[in-house]
Amino acid sequence: MAERLKFYESKPNLKFLKKAADTLDRGGLIIYPTDTVYALGCLSNNINSLQRLASIKEVKLDKAPFSLFIRDFSHLSKYTKPLNNSTFKLLKRCLPGPYTFILPCLKLQKPFEKRKSIGIRIANHPILEGLMDLLKAPLITSSLHDVDEILDYTTDPDLIYERWENNIDLMLEDGFGGNIPSTVVNLCGNEIEIIRQGKGDLSIL
Repeated sequence: MAERLKFYESKPNLKFLKKAADTLDRGGLIIYPTDTVYALGCLSNNINSLQRLASIKEVKLDKAPFSLFIRDFSHLSKYTKPLNNSTFKLLKRCLPGPYTFILPCLKLQKPFEKRKSIGIRIANHPILEGLMDLLKAPLITSSLHDVDEILDYTTDPDLIYERWENNIDLMLEDGFGGNIPSTVVNLCGNEIEIIRQGKGDLSIL
């Protein structure tokens, strides 16, 4: 049974964050709050946990639509090809925030070495920001979809835990989550392509 660690008013608790970082370092899967919906993730450099994540989400790992949570813009150049000025200014306007930007990527490590693009997120959430400071690699992340045909995303942490406790190692919670995912924007072509309209405001793109 997975452990639950409860944060209050989204205030980072260093003891809890260190435990989450240790769990991830050992190859664990965790659920955590973001600035959009609750998400499930693992470290991007652990093949076993990546395979486990893909199995739970019932997708092929090398083609899985996972995104990469990075701490800030200083890490961007490690994973994406050089950006032109207009693209960089667009990212600066929107991030950190509720957007996922699909960008042309450099050659990634296995099992993503064949990918030509990667989804990048920089979240505006104090718990996730605090956790990212402690990690040795970025988080591979996936939103927690609800099995209900009407509800896309579960907001109640009790229901989330009940649904996922046997598949994860740890859950970080800070109350009810959101039910609107990130706005997904593809910047791989010559024009901006909106893949999914979510929480992120389209007017600033």
